[in-house]
Parts: sequence; structure tokens; C-alpha cells
Amino acid sequence: MRSKVLKIDLSNYSYEIEDRRDLFEKWIGGTGVALQLLKEEMDKDADPLSEDNVIVFATGPFTPAYPFASKTVAMFKSPLTGNLGESHAGGRTATSIANAGYGAIVIKGKSEKPIYVVINEDEVHFRDGRVIWGISDSLITGRIIAEKEGGRGLRTIMRIGGAGERLVRYACVTTETYRHFGRLGLGAVFGSKQLKALVIIGRRRYKPVDSKGYREIYKEIYDKAVSSDVMSKYHLLGTAENVLPLNEIGGLPTMNLKTSRFENADEISGESLAEFNLGRRIACNHCPTACIHIAVLKEPYEDEPYFMKTKMISYDYELIYALGSMIGIKSREDLLKIIHKVETYGLDAMSTGVSLAWATEALERGLLSERDTIVPLKFSYAEGYLRAIDFIVEQPNDFYRALAQGVRVASSIYGGEEFALQFCGNEMPGYHTGYGAHLGYLTGLRHSHLDSAGYSIDQKVKDYTPETLVDSLVKEESWRQILSSLVVCFFSRGIYTPDIVSRAFKPLGVEITEEELKAKGEEIYKEKLRLKKELGFKEEHMRLPERVFETETLRGMLKKEFFEQAISYYLNKYFRERTE
Repeated sequence: MRSKVLKIDLSNYSYEIEDRRDLFEKWIGGTGVALQLLKEEMDKDADPLSEDNVIVFATGPFTPAYPFASKTVAMFKSPLTGNLGESHAGGRTATSIANAGYGAIVIKGKSEKPIYVVINEDEVHFRDGRVIWGISDSLITGRIIAEKEGGRGLRTIMRIGGAGERLVRYACVTTETYRHFGRLGLGAVFGSKQLKALVIIGRRRYKPVDSKGYREIYKEIYDKAVSSDVMSKYHLLGTAENVLPLNEIGGLPTMNLKTSRFENADEISGESLAEFNLGRRIACNHCPTACIHIAVLKEPYEDEPYFMKTKMISYDYELIYALGSMIGIKSREDLLKIIHKVETYGLDAMSTGVSLAWATEALERGLLSERDTIVPLKFSYAEGYLRAIDFIVEQPNDFYRALAQGVRVASSIYGGEEFALQFCGNEMPGYHTGYGAHLGYLTGLRHSHLDSAGYSIDQKVKDYTPETLVDSLVKEESWRQILSSLVVCFFSRGIYTPDIVSRAFKPLGVEITEEELKAKGEEIYKEKLRLKKELGFKEEHMRLPERVFETETLRGMLKKEFFEQAISYYLNKYFRERTE
């Protein structure tokens, strides 16, 4: 078990290495350990964009031992919501951290000048980053650092673009070009610390305690993965396969959720992108599925009509929803152009799309003028959105400075809160399927569709009451605390059952029963809930925008009474009891 924690202080360019076996033995890794380190290292009253904020990266005991254990957990205080921020990313990051010898990395303080940090196993180097500070394109930043630092195939480069530098509250951190620590503003925290990038190079290897037992359980996990229909779906079309089924059942948020069906869904579907644009598929480290789909976009040079610029652009369901149907984009080419711009700046796609959708409707209703938006914002008008994305980063006026803080802040200033699709400060994910989805956004500890899969309950469970729905959501999220402490991709949650997890621990020298795992998941859930409250989350944040009740779902028109009963039950049974 990797129990070393690397602590980096940017204020005085120092670092130290601690062995925290106590933490990893009790809290597993990933989310469980990151929570405890954040509690130890950060003042709970810290301003998210001050030097007092702390970033924790943590991997799990299954990294890099087993398939799909490819995620890294980042934990911090969110500048978007003002309370607990947690983001997961795949790629090579987890393996690089583990092979450098660490279970977790803590970053605190603030540099007096732009820098990037290189971790080469036991050595940490603080590089002058002034030359690359100001480069808005995170992809170019990655190429420059890669050429200078080397380590190809052994390293990860986490970096920010212009959005992080300009402290857009939903800026993300890009890693391995096509993976991100998205949602909740980690990129802005990097920017506030004048940290342009974090490079990690690792070459170490590890052996299981029981080689024979390890090979047996590894084969069982691998065989389940390659024979799984779910994993085949992710390989064939990726999550983009969700576009048409959700559109058919009326669950695809469209044009700021004025409707839940998009007449041009076929054009921007996973099937159409695969048929006309798919260039290749790639996988995160140690993943046999390869669910990352890369589209090819060719654009002519202005002065050379027979020569084309070729861009490789990653896409998935969340990007198609947020930057496609949510703002009414009708063509794949326009969709890919918008995705590419968002990616290069290092913006969270969902927050960007929802913010633009709200701004479009606010302009329609006269709450905004073109003096505010500078360019006309109209559903399906791609050119207007491309320029507006520039303005979110550049922030040329008061309106875009507000929009860069998220739709909750912008709507509180300009009006239109009733159609501002935010849940506890975080912009809406792409599922309008029923009570489960929206209640999951409110009660989830990241306010994400990945917290408790409420959208799946809406589609699979015929009948539920407010109480049984809340119980199901909390039970699912409690188990997901184990998955995010291991740290395995949630796509593999059907493979990593309690039985498999318990047996997979044994060859690594750890004995833990299924019952102990479930109890530990509930304990981590409680710890996270408590920290979230201590960092500023309040019960009154759990409000739904009126638009949710105005647009039909798979379960018909939603009723406020159901949510009121469910929220009251949740607060009384789970939130208050576990945070007092």
C-alpha cells in the first residue's frame, strides 16, 4: 500500500514527504484519504481563491493494480459553490502519482510568480512559469511542457488554460489532453495560486503479496469487463450513445430546458458522430474499454483553400448535451467547434453550456441587452456562442464578469433565477428524467449525475415514494464512496461489486469483508457530509429552479410536493443527524 503523502508549499517553494499509513489503513485511499487530508491542512473558513485553500490529489490501493482503477480524486474548496469541491479525472494521472511513490499529494500556499511544478519521484522542482503564463490554450501549454520535461509515457501533465488564469469559477484542469478535473472550479484554484501546471513522473513498480491470487482475481475482473454489454457500449459509441434514447423518452434538456426533446438530436448523436467524424478511440491507463472518442474536424485555411487544419476533439454525452442541445446547436461541425474552444480555454463544459443557455433566454426576455452580451445570443447561433466563450474568459464588462462566476451569481444580479438551472450552485447535468435525477443533484455531495445515479432510478424503477427514493440515492452514493476511494471508474461499478472488491484486496495484503466495506462507505459518506457543512453548505441551498416544474419528464410533470417531502425526509434522516 502506497502510504506516502507529498506536501508542497508554493509560498516558500518547499516540500516534505510523510508516511501516513494510519490514514490509508483507515480510509482506504482516494476520496476517503483526501477528505482527511483536507480537514488537516485547510482552514475551513478559507476563501476558495486565497492562498489558504488547499488542493489534495489522491489515488487508491487498486492503482495501478487492477483494470479501471485509473481515476485520481482532487479535493479542494470550490470557488463555484463556496463549499466542498471534488473532481475525478482519468488518463495517466493516477498511475504517474502511484509510480512516483505517492498515495496522495497536498498543495498549499501561493507562489509569488507564475510557476509550474515537476515531481520526479523523490525530487520536486519549481520551474519559472512566466513564459507560459498568458497562453490561453491549455493544449499548447501541455506541448511546451512535454518538450521541455520529457518523460513520455511515464508522466502526467495537469495544466490550466486562460479560464483558470482569469479565475473563471468553473475553470477545469486538463490532463493528458482529453481528460479533465472538471466541475467546481479546480482550474481557478490553480490560477489563484499562480500554478500553471503540475507534472508528475514516476517509474517505480509494485508487486502483490500473493502473485497467484492476484493473477486469478485480475483475470476475473478483466474477463467480466471485456464480456460486458455495458463496456461494449462504452467502447462502440461512448456515453454519446445516450443522446437518442434520452431524446426519445423526453429526458434531453434542450434550449435551457424549455423542452426535453431536440428535433436535431440525430445530427449531433453518438451514431452520427461515429459515422461521420470519429477519428480514433483512446483509453485511460490500464483500461481495456477505450471509451474516449475523438472526432476529426477539418477546417480550410483562409488563404489556402486546398489545405486543411485538422483538429482532434474529444466528445461525450455531457459535452453534446451542454454545448449542443442545451443551446440548440444543430450541426456536428458547429458542435465540435464549440467543444474545441471550451477545451482549449480549460472551461467546464456543463457549466459553460448552462450559463450560455440562461444568458440566451435572459436576452430573449429583456433582462439583458446586447450591450451586456456584446454579441447576439440566440439558440442555435454558433458564431455568437463562440464569441461569448471568449468573453467569459476575457471578461470585458460587468455582465461577463458575473457570468464567469456561474449562473447562480449571474441570475442573482440580472434576474431570471427561475430559469437559471443550477443546483446548490453547480450547473445542471444533462438528465431531465424525473424526481430521481433532480433530487440526486440536490442531495449529491458533488451535485452531479455521478453521485447517486438518480437518472437511472427514474428509468429503471417503476414506482417509488419520496422516502424510498431518498433511501436509494443515499445507499448508492454511500457505496460510491468506496469506489471513489479505491479509485475505480464508475463505468465499472457493475464489475466492482462488494464481493469482487473484498477478494481483490487479499492479494494486495489487505483483509476486509463485504460488510466492512459497506460500513466504511457509510462512514466516508458521513465524514464528507460533515465537512461539506463545515465548509459552508446550508440547507437553504437545496432549492429547485421553477423551470424544472415547467417541462415534462419521463415521469410527467414534476410536483413540488414530492420534492418538499423528499427533501424534508433527507434533512431529518440523513443530513442533520450526520452533521450535528
